[in-house]
Amino acid sequence: MVNAPIDDLDSTGSRRTARALAIFTDIHPSEVKLTLQLFLIVFLMLTAYFMGKPVRESWLSVSVIGDLSKLEIKALSGFLQSIVLVGLLPFYTKLYDLLPRGKLLLCVNLFFVITFPIFYFVSPGLLNENIPYVGVGFYVWIGIFSVMVVAQFWAFAADLYDDEAGKRLFPLIAIGAALGAILGSILTNFMIDTANLDNYAMLFFAPIPLALATWLLWHVDKEEYAKDVASGENLKAPPEDPRSAWRIITGNRYILLIALFIFMLNWIVTNGENILFAAVQDNIAQMDVSGLTPKEVEAFVGRETTQFYSKIYFWVNFLGLLLQAFVVSRLLKFGGLAGILLVPPVVSLASTGAMGAASNLTTFTAAKTAENATNHSVANTARNILWLPVPKAALYKAKTAVDTICVRLADALAAATVISCTRFSNLSVKNFLIINFVLIVVWIIVALLILRERRRWEQEKREGLV
Repeated sequence: MVNAPIDDLDSTGSRRTARALAIFTDIHPSEVKLTLQLFLIVFLMLTAYFMGKPVRESWLSVSVIGDLSKLEIKALSGFLQSIVLVGLLPFYTKLYDLLPRGKLLLCVNLFFVITFPIFYFVSPGLLNENIPYVGVGFYVWIGIFSVMVVAQFWAFAADLYDDEAGKRLFPLIAIGAALGAILGSILTNFMIDTANLDNYAMLFFAPIPLALATWLLWHVDKEEYAKDVASGENLKAPPEDPRSAWRIITGNRYILLIALFIFMLNWIVTNGENILFAAVQDNIAQMDVSGLTPKEVEAFVGRETTQFYSKIYFWVNFLGLLLQAFVVSRLLKFGGLAGILLVPPVVSLASTGAMGAASNLTTFTAAKTAENATNHSVANTARNILWLPVPKAALYKAKTAVDTICVRLADALAAATVISCTRFSNLSVKNFLIINFVLIVVWIIVALLILRERRRWEQEKREGLV
């Protein structure tokens, strides 16, 4: 674990790199190598994800399930994700108890590396015109990938840093995530617009950066394991906490509040995403497709959806990068944890107000871009820093559970919101926004409770009670 630096043992190159990186955050020369390795790992992971993510929307846009609308298919796909993850969680917890840290990370990542191309070969227009329900299956799969692989990575990072170092260095590592997301969006746009590749071809190229990230993650774990062995630490000691993930979460008020914070964040964001998706599909439906065959119309809808989302992801990630590089660490330094916990809900309030004032695709796009950029930078850094003081056994079990189940349970409730508002209540878009406004108020209350609990924990630590 990275603790106090030993500057006199650092190389000249590390000292120079540390001075160069000081524009982003305070970093000691002894921390440079590991931090840049983690920076590169998350960069490659997010590159892979944002090459595959736009395909998720386009595949759903051409999926047909009974008389369900595109929005209802998207919402129900999110609900199905939560069901699948509930079933997977006990299996993952058992893996954690059985496998060393490095093998656990390797097995999970390699599963996704292998399955990416499988979805490519069953995509529409390749082996079959459009295999029923596979688009929903891909939506579920990539949703699990996005939360499980990234949650594991940040648990690994929190395992390597102590609380003080993590607060300084997590904002810098997260810049790698923002850069990777931008590169993934750029590559997708280039391959579709310039190289004229089919949008599903992204599924063939996306596992390449993920495989590189997995190799580097394995290499870093070996290095850190060797350091721990040299220092006499036993990484194969019995788990500190044999309880299940759910018992750990419900038995610790601080962890439970983290779960509620992440749950509220994702419920609010997913509601907004569903509104935007509906607006995009309505806009595409109004385009002139006269003269096109049904098959050509399907391809047109998928391509337009992929291009829209790859572009909006680029701007979300570009703004997120600027915030991550120049705002997050300063918010944390001068505003403390309160600064990065309370800014995201305030921005969401403003975004919801803008969407309510002008109900059109341009306003929705601008509002969601601002909200998502803030959440991808400020909120994501906050949610990872919150885990720094949590014990190791609870870290891997509880964090993976919270970052997967709470995220996808929020998707399930967002799905319920959509179904209840479209099928039973016939509510308007403004009614959706009012629901989000109420949820944001609850989100702010949860953030304030976390701050109070964190102050209590820090006071007990100073008094030697923990």
